[in-house]
Amino acid sequence: MTNPIIDARDVRKAYGDTRALDGVDLQVDSGTVLGLLGPNGAGKTTLVRVLATLLAPDSGSASVAGFDVRTQAQQVRQVIGLAGQYAAVDETLTGRENLTMVGRLYGLSKKDARAAAVGALDRLNLMDAADRPVRTYSGGMRRRLDLGASLVGRPKVLILDEPTTGLDPRTRIDMWHFMKDLVKEGTTVLLTTQYLDEADELADKIVVIDRGKVIAKGTANELKDQLGGDVLEVKVKHPGELQRAADLLRGVGSGKPQIVADEQRIRVAVGQVKGVDVLLAAVRTLDENGIVLDDLGIHKPSLDDVFLSLTGRDTRVAEPVGSDKPAGRRARAAK
Repeated sequence: MTNPIIDARDVRKAYGDTRALDGVDLQVDSGTVLGLLGPNGAGKTTLVRVLATLLAPDSGSASVAGFDVRTQAQQVRQVIGLAGQYAAVDETLTGRENLTMVGRLYGLSKKDARAAAVGALDRLNLMDAADRPVRTYSGGMRRRLDLGASLVGRPKVLILDEPTTGLDPRTRIDMWHFMKDLVKEGTTVLLTTQYLDEADELADKIVVIDRGKVIAKGTANELKDQLGGDVLEVKVKHPGELQRAADLLRGVGSGKPQIVADEQRIRVAVGQVKGVDVLLAAVRTLDENGIVLDDLGIHKPSLDDVFLSLTGRDTRVAEPVGSDKPAGRRARAAK
């Protein structure tokens, strides 16, 4: 990769004895989507804050569009848009007023700020509600308005920190289409997400971060290929037998059994062994030990399987790391 538009090198940030970022390297090419994956508390939001100039790293270097996040924070803020996990909009203002205000903070003239607000509202299908107070908006509408605010300054780089969390499936898909359109127009997107299907759908490249370190990177297909074959998935009937079933399945496939506790499922990489042989061995072992199953099958590896294999846990498992909490107001204002 030459001249990446986002370039982070050996970035470190600690909160007391906890290392939120422990030597992170990250490069994103212009006009692409990089998906940043990791469990809750892995360091994703801390990295987003560093790149958005909301937080200074303890060491290492990072630049956006050629501007250093430490020494040229003002210039960085002029070229980025940031939308976080929670809509940071003023409920007392209308949608139009919110976006016009952000445009003015970017330094646009009144005329240009109004035009930019209308353009963002139109693209996000919010024109019908443009002059309603935001307190009357639904959660999905607020999230779209928040995304619109990050676009008013026509950013080269759009940083999205779990932007579709909590949205209904239809609104999520609408947001996907919108992000794809932005990338076609040349915008670079850094997307953190807990939805692995979202990363699979949108990201040109994926970086997996865990406990403040990058543990894997590549395209979705490259990461899936690392598992080297199909995946055995077992669903037990009784939650109390989940751990015992996982222990019994050690050695059945080629990988360590991974537990998805909230779904009462166990996943095991099959590797180069025939799937049917692994399936029969699993059934025989569990049946001989009195484990009652609800479901059993073999499937092609997904990003969920890759993630479980790499981290040993689900994206939704919380593991607090220092102050790795959602960023409040966005760092989008240039003034």
